[in-house]
Amino acid sequence: MGVREWFDSFTGASADELRRVDPKILADPVHVRVRDVHKSYGPHHVLKGLSFDIARGKTNVIIGPSGSGKTVLMRQLIRLEKPDSGQILVNERDFVALDGMELDAMRRTMGMVFQMSALFDSMSVFENVAFPLREHTKMSQKEIRERVMDRLESLGIGHAWSKSPAELSGGMQKRVAVARSLVLETDILIYDEPTTGLDPITTCTVDELIAEAEEKFGVTSIVISHDMASVFRIADRITFMYFGEVQASGTPRELLESLNKPTMEFILASGVSRDLIDGRRND
Repeated sequence: MGVREWFDSFTGASADELRRVDPKILADPVHVRVRDVHKSYGPHHVLKGLSFDIARGKTNVIIGPSGSGKTVLMRQLIRLEKPDSGQILVNERDFVALDGMELDAMRRTMGMVFQMSALFDSMSVFENVAFPLREHTKMSQKEIRERVMDRLESLGIGHAWSKSPAELSGGMQKRVAVARSLVLETDILIYDEPTTGLDPITTCTVDELIAEAEEKFGVTSIVISHDMASVFRIADRITFMYFGEVQASGTPRELLESLNKPTMEFILASGVSRDLIDGRRND
């Protein structure tokens, strides 16, 4: 999935009504409930009755070997595709059952941070972040300028507004991508392999950025990742997928105490240090 495919999936629908959620629901520690979700492509049964929770305002990481269905799950979570059956409850509303303007509005409460940031090379930092506002809102130029600069300054890159993506480091490009994802007043931010192709120092910077976005904007983070060192640094909850099924889901400590063989084999095969694992086991 590309960045244009994601933004082109919106209409001009407003998400304001969906943000007027009963305070009792907002007090629920679970933001998204995935219940018995199935998805097949012809004879290939990819998602086989997935059920797990996404914690509100926390970092929720989805891991698993290649071919386990993580990318397919992501497409269901943002409703680029519709599950064959099951429910995806966002603030207790069934995302699967929505269509038309309601579906579009719900999707606008979600943001995507793509692999390698997926910035538009021909646009400045400012224009990259302004893009979804110009495409999908009726905001004035003054309002767009204020919103974009607020996001850039909040993430520490206001000084780079006129630069091109090519002039930025990998970590700064990721900050621009997060700013673009937050510019539509996002409630849920989904990161697709955010540390792929980054050096260890930049990877740690991205880990800090995920926590920073949560703290400053109150978003719920969903991270798809193969980087186990990063996973155990940032995760509040981890869901392990194994060939279309959820093998384990919970806090890092709960996951490590589950003694689930496929889960432990996958984690240990990644080469993540025992010290890091044991540190999270004791959280």
